[in-house]
Amino acid sequence: MSQPAFEFDDLPVDEPGDPTFTVGELADAIDERLRSGFRDGVWVRGEINGLKRSGQHVYFSLVEKERRSEAKLDIKLFANKLARLTPKLRSNRLDLRDGMKVRIHGQIDFYKARGALSVVMDDIDPRYTLGEIAQSREEVLKRLIASGLTGMNKQQRLSPIPLRIGVAASLESAGFADFESELRNSGFSFQLVVADTRVQGDGADRMIAGSIGTLARGARKGVLDAIVVIRGGGAKNELAVFDSERIATTIAMVSCPVLTGIGHEIDRTIADEVAHTSLKTPTACAGELIDRVASYVNDTEMSFEAIARRALSLTDAADHRLTDTARRLAGRTTAAVERADERLTMRRARLATLAPGALTKAAERLEATTIRVLERSNNAVERESGRLDVFAARVSAVDPAVQLARGWSITRDEAGNIVRSIDDVATGATLTTDLVDGRVTSTTTGVAAVPSSPSSTDSQGVSDD
Repeated sequence: MSQPAFEFDDLPVDEPGDPTFTVGELADAIDERLRSGFRDGVWVRGEINGLKRSGQHVYFSLVEKERRSEAKLDIKLFANKLARLTPKLRSNRLDLRDGMKVRIHGQIDFYKARGALSVVMDDIDPRYTLGEIAQSREEVLKRLIASGLTGMNKQQRLSPIPLRIGVAASLESAGFADFESELRNSGFSFQLVVADTRVQGDGADRMIAGSIGTLARGARKGVLDAIVVIRGGGAKNELAVFDSERIATTIAMVSCPVLTGIGHEIDRTIADEVAHTSLKTPTACAGELIDRVASYVNDTEMSFEAIARRALSLTDAADHRLTDTARRLAGRTTAAVERADERLTMRRARLATLAPGALTKAAERLEATTIRVLERSNNAVERESGRLDVFAARVSAVDPAVQLARGWSITRDEAGNIVRSIDDVATGATLTTDLVDGRVTSTTTGVAAVPSSPSSTDSQGVSDD
């Protein structure tokens, strides 16, 4: 509808080649163009973000983070379409979750009341999601192999009796319940140190790696024999969290063996690749620990029984040998005693025969020896008596009393020392002279040397005449 022009030369609002739309008219035009341009719908790929469920409907956004500026598209999955797609998702073991990369099909919808563009989802390509998971897993595995991490934890020695176990798992999960039940019913004294962690959803890889790292510190202190990482079954994209390079690196660096029991029997994650031992399920993981302990106990009991049997056999053999030796010893002892008795009887008889003659000869030898001893003793006494007389004469000759009787005297000073020289006497000294019949005390008035001469010597020598 055209409007009249005013006199101030305004152009008309509507021109034939430049129409003006109302908001509603533009919304209808956009909606019609979109429907005609994408009559068969459209395939679009991206990463699920902000998934939420409202009743039986599902709403989420597809985002593309590979572009310089993030692109976002709202997706609507209504209950009837979800019911039709659920068997396809289940058959491929997929479940719509945040972070999941998908390729979906739907009809473009422009909601005029809000001016919002969205896609009403009606199909999904599972092969795309599975391919993305496989490709991502392959890239991580190649990096781990190149860095030598896949074999590091396998070099750790697993104890033959792994009773102290660290567990990284969700305490509320059925997988943990099955694992704990198996160990509890085993009859062995397992000790569990549990690090409760989320095993799916945003940030699950960081939480799992953190839990393993916390348990690893206990392993370094020697309080754990092994660490177990377990999760029950689930969709492939849920289990893909265990393909995380962060988790794999953490497992590889742990200083004790790490056992994994993740998902179903057909599942194998990168965590399984780097672990010391990978088991199919949490229950199988518990069974491995129980089997190891049971095998050790069985081997120990068998070894004990073998030792007991061997000891009993050796004891029996030793007892038999001892009995035989005792019998032989008893027989030989009896024979030896009998022979000794015979020899003793013979020697007693010989002794009875030879003893009188031997005693007579001994008596004769004793008598002859006695005579010789007496003769030799008398001779010796006589000889020694003669020598004793000589010694007595010599002693008498030098006896002071005898010398005094012959006219000699002994002079002593005041200290009682014998005066032998004029050098021993000083003028005025008191001297004591012993004679044969008494003692004379005198005082020196002078001391003079007397020259020696033959005459004086002779007179001194005969002073006793």
